[in-house]
Amino acid sequence: MTAWQEWPVCLQSQLADPGARSFEVGEGTWPFRGFVLQQRGEIRAFANICPHLSHPLDMLPDEFFAQDGESLRCMSHGALFDSQSGLCTLGPCAGEALLRLEHRVDGDQIWVCAPETLQEGIALVRGGSGTS
Repeated sequence: MTAWQEWPVCLQSQLADPGARSFEVGEGTWPFRGFVLQQRGEIRAFANICPHLSHPLDMLPDEFFAQDGESLRCMSHGALFDSQSGLCTLGPCAGEALLRLEHRVDGDQIWVCAPETLQEGIALVRGGSGTS
C-alpha cells in the first residue's frame, strides 16, 4: 500500500453500533472523502467512492447502512455492498469493491490512512496505481 498520511477522523464514542460516520481529509477542491463504521464492536474504514460512477455512497450525511442494518448502500444507484469486505453484491458494480482503508484506534480516537486527494482515491477504485 502507498505511504499515505494518517488522519484523526472521529471518536469511536461518536459511532453508533451499527453506525457510520463520514470524514473528509486534505485540502483544496478535491479533498478525500471516506467513512468509518462500527458493527458488532468492529471498526472498518472505506473510501466514500462507489466503484460504479465514483459518487459518494451517502446522499444524506452519515447514511451508509441499508435497511437491513447489515449491508452498505449507494444512495445514487442502489448498489449494495458487504459491510465486512466492501464487495458489491447487487447493483451496477456487482463484483467490484469499495476501497478499504487501513485504520487504528488509539484510546477513543480513530485514525485512518488516506490520501490527501479524492483524485488518488478514484484512481485506485478504477484500478490505477495511485502512486506518483
